Amino acid sequence: MSPASVEKPVSETTEPHTRMMKATLEVEPSRAYWAECGLAGGPITKQHAFERAIFGSKSFLRVERLIADFRHRYDSVPGALAVLGHWRDMDPADRVLICHWHTQLADPIYRKFTGEFLVARSQGPRPVIDSDMAIAWLEAQQPDRWQYATKSKIVSKMMTSALTAGILASKRDPRTIPFPRVSDLALTYLMYLLRQVHFAGTLVANPYVASVGLDDDTVTRRLRAIPAVGLRRQGDLLEFQWKYDGLEQWADAVGLLDTVGSDRGAP
Repeated sequence: MSPASVEKPVSETTEPHTRMMKATLEVEPSRAYWAECGLAGGPITKQHAFERAIFGSKSFLRVERLIADFRHRYDSVPGALAVLGHWRDMDPADRVLICHWHTQLADPIYRKFTGEFLVARSQGPRPVIDSDMAIAWLEAQQPDRWQYATKSKIVSKMMTSALTAGILASKRDPRTIPFPRVSDLALTYLMYLLRQVHFAGTLVANPYVASVGLDDDTVTRRLRAIPAVGLRRQGDLLEFQWKYDGLEQWADAVGLLDTVGSDRGAP
């Protein structure tokens, strides 16, 4: 029998903002934040992060910026921070994708840029992107909202983030769009993450899976082979029979969590 339906107390962010100008994917700082939150048993303050130098020798203002962004990206989804804070031996490629997906959740411009615009460019007759194209796209999304310098900075940071995520292949224009490899473990994490969030689309067709080069047929095929998801297909009807109640239960049951986190127990 499928677990009970999950309440969804949080939604993907829908109001455009400029936080990307100050923080890209920040993979290594994210890793440090997760680990410290795991030790602390929950979210930490900027004062705590600065005093313990969890981000190294960064200034207090930089620490404040990172903590503010990470609260938007990681703290709001039930179970996510608890899992990330105790996930031992995480594959570096999976870590990058998790940072990418959480950034998409918290940033609607980046979500649309990577999950729609770059996907459309990759499928076109000239599957490349350059800064001018991206700035023109951003202006079309938010007409007359920001000065050119602001738009240029946002685009630069989004392209840096997409490069880090493996969606773009170069720092120089024109840039090809190869998309990254996505492991079954990372894909399962994303499914359990999205299961707990209000978002636009379906679990097999949305900007999160699209941004890493997965169309709905590919996602469906792959999920059917992942027991933790329990996807069945009958014609056009997709039925999920989740094996675990949430992220923490899944991560614990498949042995991802360290000894501090493993006492939660599987359902």
